[in-house]
Amino acid sequence: MELVKHYCELQPPSLQDNTATIDRLGKALRRRTGRWPLVARGRIMPFARTIRQAGYAVTATLCGEVLVEVEPGDTTATPPRPELAARASEVPPKLWGRQGLGVALDIGSTHLQGSLHELATGRQLAAGTRLNPQTEVGADILTRIWAADKPEGLTRLHHMLVDTARELIAEMCRRARRDPRQVVGLVAAGNTTMTHFFLGLEVATICREPYIPVVNRPAPFYARELELGLADEAVVWCLPNVGSYFGGDLVAGIVAADMHQRPEVAILVDVGTNAEVVVGGADWLLACAGAAGPALESGVAKVGILAQPGAISGVRIHPQTYEPELTIIPAEDGSIPPPKGLCGSGLLQLLAQLYLTQAMDMRGKFILRDHPRIVQTDEGLGYVVVFAPQSATGQDIVINEVEIDILLRSKAAMYTILRTVMLEVGLEFEDLSAFYVAGAFGNVIDPDTAITLGMLPDLPRERFVALGNASLAGCRKLLIQPQSRPAVEAVADKLTYLELNVNQALMNRFSAARFIPHTDPSRFPSVPVFHS
Repeated sequence: MELVKHYCELQPPSLQDNTATIDRLGKALRRRTGRWPLVARGRIMPFARTIRQAGYAVTATLCGEVLVEVEPGDTTATPPRPELAARASEVPPKLWGRQGLGVALDIGSTHLQGSLHELATGRQLAAGTRLNPQTEVGADILTRIWAADKPEGLTRLHHMLVDTARELIAEMCRRARRDPRQVVGLVAAGNTTMTHFFLGLEVATICREPYIPVVNRPAPFYARELELGLADEAVVWCLPNVGSYFGGDLVAGIVAADMHQRPEVAILVDVGTNAEVVVGGADWLLACAGAAGPALESGVAKVGILAQPGAISGVRIHPQTYEPELTIIPAEDGSIPPPKGLCGSGLLQLLAQLYLTQAMDMRGKFILRDHPRIVQTDEGLGYVVVFAPQSATGQDIVINEVEIDILLRSKAAMYTILRTVMLEVGLEFEDLSAFYVAGAFGNVIDPDTAITLGMLPDLPRERFVALGNASLAGCRKLLIQPQSRPAVEAVADKLTYLELNVNQALMNRFSAARFIPHTDPSRFPSVPVFHS
């Protein structure tokens, strides 16, 4: 295959153009050749360093559609070295067929979730979850990025993910009585940082202005490069990212909801570390992300815990007695353990119930006073959800007014993000044909609860669709339909990312949304309004 050189003077990155380093060259080469170049996983970091060190003026050598060399400056007068052609074989020529087994893998910042499938039928043979061991290094992404900057830090964080993925795949195969060497295809998705960790790429520039990842559209690669223990020719495809804060997990969610093929406008919300939102359809897609997730992931309230056995996932409060009826996540054997805290859905339902029973006003302040469950705490009045003798901790499980205020701020941020996105595209919530809610939040949140609090818009309830782990669902779909890869990668080109600048208009919207359900009750006609 012929080796061809192209000299490219690339636009340096900026806050207005945060295209990933490798993709910056990829776009220039696509304009020249009409095709997106493929880069072997092991060549990504060396090529990215060359591009940066050369001041974004480089000569790229292509062998077919594979990028095999990047040199600083203009070297087009020098013929390419013939031995470079061998590098083209480092990129798999195709994805998998219909024979053998495949794995879908969601590389979450907290958990890795996977499923094992028969490629011929799509039948799921096993599923599994593992805690992301990087949580030992830091619960948040920034801490892990800083840790990766230390000597051997990146190598350690990379191996943590890869080793856990290998163990998870082996465990699923063991349960299905299959051999991991029968696995010929793996589709993986994660946020931009998790994808970089999985591929073993530097992450420091993701969190530093102007926030440039190394690569957003990694080419498929052989699983043997990561020593995943799969078939010799097994191929891994990581879904494309869009930017530092919009990853392949969201692209997988778009695929799971078929938004990229949907003629009507819909919206997708994934609440995790951030609240990530996509609105649009087949013709256009607009995305943004904002900090509305941590409080809902139980990262703020002292009684908040991740969804696990013993977590209170639902609350109903009797309107006369103010006594709570709790739903508790059972243990693996089906038994109900003593409660030890509230997960995100439990916290939100508790707030909605306190409001609907008029124990609390629209500002999040307690009206109910003379009741054994209302106690004075160091942070204002509180409501005792579980008294100490019945709790797993031996202490009262109580939520106070300061924690309630933080949660109301979080729900206000969520609604403000949604409202801002809709205003940006000139649409009203009523124009949405479907409202997809992804992640664990989507699995457990009751739309009535979210609407009561003014967190989600007051739409007909049938428009709300819980997708569960949309990242994993999208990976599953693409595992069985690998031929749809070009259409999926085109999603990244179609997406416009909206930067949520903190301006006065946005702050005004946020302030108005801090009340239950809102300072403008006409936005939430199905929610009762109580006047003190």
